Amino acid sequence: MDVDLIFRIAAIGIIVSVLYQVLLRAGREEQAMLTSLAGLIVVLMMMIQEISNLFDTVKTVFGL
Repeated sequence: MDVDLIFRIAAIGIIVSVLYQVLLRAGREEQAMLTSLAGLIVVLMMMIQEISNLFDTVKTVFGL
């Protein structure tokens, strides 16, 4: 796994956590939850791309 990807995911997690806490303390629970959901979706999209790359590599290795 690419170390850069790990750092990007960690950075997204930190940013989302900070935004969540700021919004929660401001009484904006719904926006806080939407921020968390958006962060999760971004990370999942990144992982889907990596899984797709993995499958492409496996197909190439096995000549599929």
